Amino acid sequence: MKFSDRTKGYLWTFVAVLAVSNVYIFSKAVMNQTSFPQFGFWWFFTGGIYILLYGTLTRSFRIYKSFGRYEYKILILNGFMELAGTYFFFKAIHSVENPAVVSFLNNLSPVFVVLLGVLLLKEKINLQEFLGIVITLTGTVLISYKGGVKLSEMFIYGSQYVLLSVVIFAFNTVLLKKFVKRLSPVVLTVNRVIFLTVFFLINLWLADQSFLIPKKAFYNVLIGAFLGPFLTVIASLYALKYIEISKKSVLGTTKGLFVLTGSYLFFGNFPTTVQLIGGLLTITGAILIITGRMKFSP
Repeated sequence: MKFSDRTKGYLWTFVAVLAVSNVYIFSKAVMNQTSFPQFGFWWFFTGGIYILLYGTLTRSFRIYKSFGRYEYKILILNGFMELAGTYFFFKAIHSVENPAVVSFLNNLSPVFVVLLGVLLLKEKINLQEFLGIVITLTGTVLISYKGGVKLSEMFIYGSQYVLLSVVIFAFNTVLLKKFVKRLSPVVLTVNRVIFLTVFFLINLWLADQSFLIPKKAFYNVLIGAFLGPFLTVIASLYALKYIEISKKSVLGTTKGLFVLTGSYLFFGNFPTTVQLIGGLLTITGAILIITGRMKFSP
């Protein structure tokens, strides 16, 4: 059975959403039993093994023969952006007790994509997008606000890492959409895990920490690293080959609901009523922004 490019894009997006939803759960489970540098090294080292096996079986590495200086410059830029964005993403999961909260906060991504379009590309915001931005920001405040008067005391610790991650990935998404067909999803994924594995290896060495981790944590790494550094990234990059970023992003906003369910089943954590309302608002606002851009784009 042959599928159209649009159908392939939606299928890959659905796979990516399911995989990344479980990444929140399994990464949190590993971090509950290890230090952050230990988690990072084993998570991306294991994910690297998966992608290297996949790339070897599919002969995906032959494309390197056609690369010149330009392609390697893009890989270096992409590597550092992935390193920074991914570091802050997992730092947020490490810092916030409930991973569902982090997932809801990540719905800020469409807000920054639109704002970057206005600032860098001189694009205009239509009424639906503006309404979506307001709703998303309202939901974000409800999720992260914990009281207090001082700015440093107003929001839950870890929300700053989500913000940094979202901004970096907003830039990186534009970069990937432009070059993913030229560099191939496998090459970009290998590039990502190399940068992250080396980074966390250096962290382990500087912190003088052991490579050994509990057996249960290692089993969770085996599952989570397959879903995260391998399947999520591969599925997302293949989705970008077949459908627009906006359409992929609409489906991606629903991951918070999957993470919410998994977080409750695995950790017994459930957001407060206010946080849950805020999470639903971020989903609604993000969908309004994305569909508004799709509807009014020339």
